[in-house]
This record gives sequence, C-alpha cells and structure tokens, in this order.
Amino acid sequence: MQKPRWKTVGGALLRVTAVWAVSTLTMLALAGILPDFRLKSDGGDSATRIAITAAIGAGAFGVLSALVWPLLVRALLLMPALVLGLLVFVLNGSMLLIAISLIPDGRGTVEPETAVVVAAVMSAASSATSTFLTVRDDGAYRRRLARLAGRRRRRLGEDGGSEAPPGTVFLQLDGVGHAVLREALRERESRPAVMPTVARLIRSTHKVTPWRTDWSSQTGASQLGILHGSNEDVPAFRWYEKKSGEVMVSNRPTSAAVLQRRAAARAGHDGLLTVDGASRGNLFTGGADQLALVLSVAARRGPHNRSRSGYFAYFADPANATRTAVSFLAEVVREICQSTRAKLRRETPRVKRGGLYPFIRAFATVVERDVVVTAVMGDILSGRTAIYADLVAYDEVAHHSGPRSRDVRQVLARLDRSIALIAKVADRAPRDYRIVLLSDHGQSPGETFAGAYGLTLEDLVRVGCGLPVSRKAGRTPSGAEAREAGRAALHRPEKPEVDGDGRCAGVGGVGDTAGVAGGAAPASDPIVLASGNLGLVSFPDVPGRMSREQIDARHPALLRTLADHPGVGFLLVRSEAHGAVVLGAEGAEHRLDTGEVFGASPLTVFGPGAEAAVRRTAHFRNTPDIMVNSAYDPARGTVHAFEEQIGSHGGLGGEQGHPFLLWPAELTPPVAAGEELVGAERVHRVLRRWLDEADGPQVPEKETAATGETYAPTAAEALTGAGPAVQAPAAQGPTEVEVPVDTGLPRASGAPRTVQDSRWDGAPAAPFTAVSPVVPNKTR
Repeated sequence: MQKPRWKTVGGALLRVTAVWAVSTLTMLALAGILPDFRLKSDGGDSATRIAITAAIGAGAFGVLSALVWPLLVRALLLMPALVLGLLVFVLNGSMLLIAISLIPDGRGTVEPETAVVVAAVMSAASSATSTFLTVRDDGAYRRRLARLAGRRRRRLGEDGGSEAPPGTVFLQLDGVGHAVLREALRERESRPAVMPTVARLIRSTHKVTPWRTDWSSQTGASQLGILHGSNEDVPAFRWYEKKSGEVMVSNRPTSAAVLQRRAAARAGHDGLLTVDGASRGNLFTGGADQLALVLSVAARRGPHNRSRSGYFAYFADPANATRTAVSFLAEVVREICQSTRAKLRRETPRVKRGGLYPFIRAFATVVERDVVVTAVMGDILSGRTAIYADLVAYDEVAHHSGPRSRDVRQVLARLDRSIALIAKVADRAPRDYRIVLLSDHGQSPGETFAGAYGLTLEDLVRVGCGLPVSRKAGRTPSGAEAREAGRAALHRPEKPEVDGDGRCAGVGGVGDTAGVAGGAAPASDPIVLASGNLGLVSFPDVPGRMSREQIDARHPALLRTLADHPGVGFLLVRSEAHGAVVLGAEGAEHRLDTGEVFGASPLTVFGPGAEAAVRRTAHFRNTPDIMVNSAYDPARGTVHAFEEQIGSHGGLGGEQGHPFLLWPAELTPPVAAGEELVGAERVHRVLRRWLDEADGPQVPEKETAATGETYAPTAAEALTGAGPAVQAPAAQGPTEVEVPVDTGLPRASGAPRTVQDSRWDGAPAAPFTAVSPVVPNKTR
C-alpha cells in the first residue's frame, strides 16, 4: 500500500532536519576544538546565540553543497581524476568560506586552511547521517530505487509492464588463483576465514571450479578473451611487433585500444557487454556503453570519454573524497611499515618496494577499489543488465609481497567486504541479480631470475649473442595494471618502453634496441622483453619471424646458452624443417607440429595442457623469434620472474595458470562432467551462455567474411561452452589483422583434475573438490 504523499514529504523533511542538526553539532564541536575557527563575536555571545550562528552556517553550507557542488564537479570532469580528488577539498573549503560569510553580523570566521578541514569533517558527518537514515527507512529506499528504475525505463523507451529478467554482475578478483581462494575460505581454530562472504556463497548458493589459462597467463590476454571472445595474437603482456616497429603493452591505453579493435574484428562482435552493459576498472570495454576507469578508452580526450564519468559519480559526494584520502594515506603508511618489517626480518625472497610503489599500491587498493565499487552499486541500483568489474588490489600487492603473505590476506579481507557491500545492494535492487566471481589468472611465487642467478635475462641473451653486457641493469618499475591506471588518472603521457638511449624502459633486463621509438643502438642487438616468468627475444633488423636455422647461423651459441641455463625451463622457436619446436636442457627437443620428441620433453613438468597452449601460441603472427619460459619447481610451485616480482604470472608453471570461476548453482555448469574449462575464449562463451539463460542480452554477431553467416552453437556446445571461434569479417577489422582459420583452442577430456595447493604456512593441502548445496535464487 502506497503511503500518503504528506507522509512521504514529512519523512524527507525529517531526514533533512536530522542532517542539518548533525552538521550544526559538528560545526559547534569543531569551533570549540580548532583555534582558527570561531562562531561568536569578539565580545562573546551566549550559548544560544552561538548555536543559532552554527545552525545558519550549517544550513548555508548544506544548500551550497546540494545546489552548487554537482555543477562544480561536472564542470571539472575533464581534469585528471586524482587532481579532481584533491581539488574536492579546496572546493569544499571554499564553499564553507562562502557559507560562513553569509552569517549575519560577521560572527563566523575561519582561516582558509582550517576551512578545508572543517568542510571535510562536516561533509563526512552529514553523508553518514543521510545514508544511515535512508537505509533505515525501507520506504524511502524503495522509492529511490523506483525513481532510478523509472528514469532508466524512460531512457530506454520501456513500458515497464513486465518484470525484468535477472541481471548479472561479474566481479573479477585480479590475480586470485583457485588455490589461494580455497585457502582464504578455510576456517581454522585460531582464526575465521579470510573471506567469509565468499565462503557463505559457496556454502549456500554458489559453486566454484578452477579453469586453465592460455600460455599467456596475464590480464591482457585473459580479459581480452573473456570480454571480447578472442585473444589471438597476444603472446604476452608486452611484445615487439616487427611490422610496426613498436612495443605493445597490454596496460598501455593506446595498445589496449588496438588490441580491443583487433579482438572485435576477429570475434565478429563488440563484446560480452554490448547490450545494456557496464565496464568498470577493466583494460577493455567489452562493448559496454557505460564506462569507468577503462584503459582502452583512457587515451581519449574531450567530453565524449565516458570512462571518466565514474569519477564524477564518486566525487559528486564530497564525503567520498574525505574517506578515500584518509584510506589512501593509511595504505601508504601500511605499505611502508610492512616493507620495513620484511627488511628487518630479512624475509626472502624480497624485492625493492620503495620509490613511488607505496602510492601505486594505495591507488590500486583504495582509489580504484572505491571508484569501481561505487560505480557497480550505481549500476545495480539503476537496474543495468550486465556489469563486469575488475578489482586489482590483490594482484598489485602479491607481486611485491608474495601470493600468500600476510599482506595479501589483509587485502583479500577488504575485497571480501567490498563483495559483501555489492551483494547487500543487489538484494535491494529493482531487479534480481546473479553475482559471478572469477579471476583472470593466479600467481606463482619464487625468487626473481636476477636474484637467483645474479644476471638478468638480457645479460644471458647478450652473452649468447657474443655481445657486451651492460653494467647498468634495467629494473622493472613496481606496478603493472595499477601503474598505467594511475598514469591515465593523472592524464600523464604514456611512458615509452624504449628510452632515449635505445633501451627498453620498464622491463627487467631489457637489451638495447633499434628501430623502436627512436632507439640508437646497433641493428644487430636483440630486444628482450619480460612478462612475469615469460621472456621474449626479437631481432628487429630481420623482417618476419627468424627461424631456428637463421638464429643458429647468426648466433651459434645463443639457443644452447638459453636452453641449458638452470633458470630456464624451455624455449619456443620456429624451425624451417619441423615447424614449432620446444628446446630444453641437454639437447631435449619436442617438435610440436609433428609430435616427435627427442629426450625428455621439456613440457612434461608443466603439466597437462602445456603442449596445447604452447602449440597455439607458436602460430601467432606476433610470436617473437624466441620465447623463453622460466624453470618451474613442481615440488615447491615456484618460478623465476624475469621482472622484479616475487609473485608473478605471464607464463607456464604453478598456480598462475589456474584461476577460478564461481557461479550461482541454478545456472548450467561451465563444462560437461569430466571436462576441464580451458582458455579465456571458452570462458567468454560460458559467460555469454549464462547471460542468455537469464533472458539477458543476446550479443549481436557480425557476419563472417567466409560464409556471410553467423555461428550458432550446437546443443552440446551450448552446454559445454565449446565450439569454434567466430571468424571476423575482413572488412570490419583493421588492415593489419590476419584472422586464422583455426584458433587451436584445446579441448580437454578425461577425468577432472584435482588441484592441489599449499597452506599459508607452506604445508601441502588435500585435493579440493567444491561441493555445495543448491539453494534457489531469491524470488520476488
């Protein structure tokens, strides 16, 4: 039964009065504490007069905040996001100065620097009071949701006559492997589960399974495949393209835009989120129209860059800036204390965590998290159908602290609270929502290659080529996804991968180059790039991919120098006579195209699926002349990153290749019984199927160039998510795209794998099979 209008208006007036009273009391308290802020005349006033002065000042500040503040933030939307966040305090303080000046008889005075503090505290207090009262008033909350839903229906031209089907929220916990998730869900006698919200989901309404990444186990390849359906020709996080003479980097805005365009051309559609979707905090848009903190569009300038609109939605409430600033500074202090403790305890392995890294970590774990979570909650309240958001906090911290350190447990606990907040909002949304959690890769621990062997991969390559080894060692800057997201938020120009001396910047052990970004080194010098424990070697002066025979003729000792090194697991090269060939120590050789193996195959230690993953990458157009995968210790699960990371991903070996997928039990299983979910492209097909099952958006397909028809999966493929990739129309894609006939995506069969991991203290755990009761989804 609808409440009478006078009761609705009365409740709103009551809430406004309560917020005004809290603001008045806050102003009075601050006037008594801060020496540069007073609310009385020079001769003194009675307590009643002071209270009236505070009430006038609080009322004027509230009116200015309600009417002027949104206009100011929207006018400043094109400013760098972090600058906007800092400017919020100045603008808020300026409005308080104006409000104080409106008090009659000049009884209120405040110094400008004190005004910033007073305004921040008052905004936080009033925002907390308003939120508390609104949430407690179920009727007001429902009316707000109804207004949002009605506004959305009018925008889309819907009549609202039928109940909307369930929406879907995909939350990507960047870098959280299946084994790490298991450990975070485990309760112990001495402490509860690190992620109790996720643990409750699995016990009640959800199921979880691991999936296996492609050889390139990193966000660029995985998220491109998940969101756009194709990660063809993405061999690593960064690679050198001989045709353009450029280094492509997955988290660079311009590179991300190119990769997204190529993937859309190959897949034949714009992405998972094409219809009524929102993309938050991702490298790619997924075809969504609603964007926030998306790197592939971050390079755009002007009012049409909707990626920055997420900042407006967040900073429209000045209390958010206050809360985020305090949390940001606390995170910086926390990182400094944690890194200092690691030094004092002489923990190993350990990497440098100074310089800008504490601020990069704080940006990833606080600013990005807050903006993304707020954007997702806004999407849910407005009833959007498909939402995909990436939370990068764990991945950033695990790179420098280790995948199972105490530092990352704290990050996982905060991520769990964010999931709980989103789930709570979804429970009160205008439509039902299904929450799907997934990760794009895991992380494998281990000492860096340089730390273990005293030389970088660049040094080893140059020794094998008979070139002098530079005394100045290159070092990977701290941060991966978060670093470029921070640069984009500051509107900083992209940092080239090659500096003015002809050396690739930002990759551990990178050699001198030629023909890249103005490099001045000799043409014979190789380019060496790193992607976690995956190394890539290219000779820029040789057009096309060099063969094994050409490399041996030019540098007879190079391949054996690399393959026989104890820190190297295997090499991938192309032979003119035998096609794709994997080389290992002591002359071991595995010819992938013919199946011939001489000696023990170097891929055996990397487990099932390694051969198929390497074979697929071997036929990419952008595969470098030599691909180097570090050694892997299966007993300890360790690898050696060619970057400055003690938790790494990007190649084969250990938990980095085993992320997780957690889904509502009422949806069909990702794969049929006895099958393994393999490859990001196949995960994309599973997520699309789940959207279809909810009567959600049907991703529109473009016609294929070969047949002019669209691909329709069979019933069996619809259940398992298998089936061929859709070929792209040549006319739709950029001229440099070469669409292969077959993606080579492996089909796993046989008994399901049991994934083993280690406890936080390093002790082995029992094999894990997730079994949870099925509870029906909520109904209205």
